[in-house]
Amino acid sequence: MHARMIKAAGLALSLLWAGAVNATEVRLSAPTAGDDLQDDLRAASLAIAANEEKATKPQDLLAAARADYAQLIGVLYAMGYYSPVINILVDGREAASIPPFATPKTIDKIRLKVTPGPKFKFSQARVAPLANSTVLPEGFAVGEPAKSTLIQEAAQAGVSGYRDVGFAKARIAGQNITADHRARTLAADIQLDPGRRLQFGDLIITSESRVREKRIREIAGLPSGETFSPEELEDAASRLRRSGAFRSVALLEAETPNADDTLDIEAALVDEKKRRFGFGAEVSSLEGLGVSAYWMHRNLLGGAERLRIEGEVKGIAGDSGGVDYRLGATITRPATFDEDTRLLVLGELEELDEPDFFERKATVGASLFRQFSDVLEVGAGVRFRYSEVRDDLGERTFTHLTIPVTAAWDRRNNPLNPVGGFYLQATGEPFVGVSGSQSGARVYADARAYEGLGADDRFVVAGRLQFGSVIGAEIVDVPPDMLFFSGGGGTVRGQPYQSLNVDLPSGDSTGGRAFLGASAEVRVGVTDSISVVGFADAGFIGADSWPGDNGAWHSGAGLGLRYETGIGPIRLDVATPIGGATGDGIHIYVGIGQAF
Repeated sequence: MHARMIKAAGLALSLLWAGAVNATEVRLSAPTAGDDLQDDLRAASLAIAANEEKATKPQDLLAAARADYAQLIGVLYAMGYYSPVINILVDGREAASIPPFATPKTIDKIRLKVTPGPKFKFSQARVAPLANSTVLPEGFAVGEPAKSTLIQEAAQAGVSGYRDVGFAKARIAGQNITADHRARTLAADIQLDPGRRLQFGDLIITSESRVREKRIREIAGLPSGETFSPEELEDAASRLRRSGAFRSVALLEAETPNADDTLDIEAALVDEKKRRFGFGAEVSSLEGLGVSAYWMHRNLLGGAERLRIEGEVKGIAGDSGGVDYRLGATITRPATFDEDTRLLVLGELEELDEPDFFERKATVGASLFRQFSDVLEVGAGVRFRYSEVRDDLGERTFTHLTIPVTAAWDRRNNPLNPVGGFYLQATGEPFVGVSGSQSGARVYADARAYEGLGADDRFVVAGRLQFGSVIGAEIVDVPPDMLFFSGGGGTVRGQPYQSLNVDLPSGDSTGGRAFLGASAEVRVGVTDSISVVGFADAGFIGADSWPGDNGAWHSGAGLGLRYETGIGPIRLDVATPIGGATGDGIHIYVGIGQAF
């Protein structure tokens, strides 16, 4: 019993000792500094950070306190204070005076006392010589607050200005920075050495790759012989990344230019795994379960050709028609004809058992896509499609040659979970009837916008508009899958899948030639990984090619949850109809990724 009491007492003393160590008090005092400057000082303090992270070892706290002199001076210089007084007291002793090998056994209090002193202004702000197109930071001027960050930015702007016009080895040759404490001014004089104007030399592959060197150079599209440009260099790296064949891409400038004023570029590449397999799933209370899977080869023929085989089954155990099947294969070849154009060849078989029709179709085709920038891509191609249809109008066959033209402009800050920016996509697809099928054109556009509000974009407002039209052919002469329906997860949540269509004079129903869709969401972050969502959707289907009186609207609204996984949020939406006569009840949707 006595031994147990001793052990218990020892444990209690240990806990008290740990609590005492964790109770170290760290406080910053800067009464003459504004609130923003005090916040910056606290954020920069290693001692405050160590204490918040429950650092318990005195040597760790002392090391952090000693490092804080430089940390705090850096913040003050960045804001233009060049005569500060900083005292860091560890239990009343200046931290700088405590020998590193004489660390106290305990530390109770750390006081950070900061007197910023006066704010200095520039008496001289000069970077020379400058390239003609160089733009220096706006605040780098005589009479403005002499922030050290502005000096760094001005020097970098001077170097970048020369690099932008071909002087790849421009550098800072010297600097003279003098503080006049009596006048409270700072003189900054930066001297630049532009070096020689250079041209791109060879692209030298410095690492092994399964992609052939010739194809690597074709994909990169480095403009050898043309004037050096950082933008062109980044474009070459982006093309290699977009190919999907490489896990990492680094294009490095050679240390020394060649005698002929060219500069070689070294490419350090790491291949991605040759093959990849993936799958997904989505479930709705009405539409049932949908599952998809794909298999991909990233370097099929040694030239970064990508083969992707994918399959999808939708409508399992659903109440919206039967089960849909799709099996497709695509081959994508980057750098076809030039470095910014990729070739896509596809083949697809599909069976659609929808509420208003049953269709089997086969499609083959090829398209070229031109990348005009990191955010803008335009494509055009030709496809041949054959379909067999059974619906209210009877059994029919359609054979069409189509010419799809597409454009996508993606300015979202994160395609998987955007909190800012926009996305625009438009497709025009003229179709030529073969073997008696009618000709016409199908148009579709999708516009989405996102705006983050509040601290860390806790609130996100998202909106979407969709438009579709079939021109030049009557409804009965167009395959149902080229017409438009509304209702379900992709259009109006809360309404039954494809429940809004067109009633023909004969009493039959089919898709419409005109479609409008609108969606709005407010996403509110509850934690770093959980968000709640309120949403409303509306859709219009019309019999004519353009929206008008010959059509109808319906709408739905609901609430949802999102759980962020790092590869996109898991989505749960619960919705109900709020307008129209196409449905009732509660509908549940579960999937991966935002609704739009």
